[in-house]
Amino acid sequence: MTIGEATGKRLTRAAVPARQRVLDASYELFARRGIRDVGVDELIHASGVAKATFYKHFKSKDDVVLAFLQRWYEERTAAIEQAVARYGNRDGGAVLTIFDLFDDWFRQGAVQVTAFLHVMMEMGPQHPLGRASISYLEKTRQQIADLAESAGLADPQDFAWSIHILLKGAMVADAEGDEHAAQRAKRMARILMDYHRP
Repeated sequence: MTIGEATGKRLTRAAVPARQRVLDASYELFARRGIRDVGVDELIHASGVAKATFYKHFKSKDDVVLAFLQRWYEERTAAIEQAVARYGNRDGGAVLTIFDLFDDWFRQGAVQVTAFLHVMMEMGPQHPLGRASISYLEKTRQQIADLAESAGLADPQDFAWSIHILLKGAMVADAEGDEHAAQRAKRMARILMDYHRP
């Protein structure tokens, strides 16, 4: 969400703070093309900031990537929390709602959905950016485990790992062109829920 969207006001490009302009540009470029393919000069050009301004806010491209990952994690977490608040978690329904969110994102072409997987695979699990991606995946998995526990499902951690496998599989299937990937995964999630009911 941009500052203009949050305040309800349309802002000219010059009115958007420089750091935010860099993040907005990186959000689209990194999500579509990966990390290595996008250079600092392209980020500077796309955001319309001076090189000195860029380095005033970010010491390196890796710092921009970390901010990009943080932004997507916050957006994804907020969306899940809003869905849970809207639909509740009776009988584990909140977990199934996550698949509906992913279905919406897939249909919108929201390429940032796979950001954590892409960065981890592109940079490797030992690289600081790969480790950051793994950390965000762990936090999301814990969010699912907490939902499972509040729904009274047995072994919430095991359940969360299984659901996470389904979500990651749905991301790959969507990239392959399966328009129903999230809904197929949701059907399998129902079976998992039945398996984990005490």
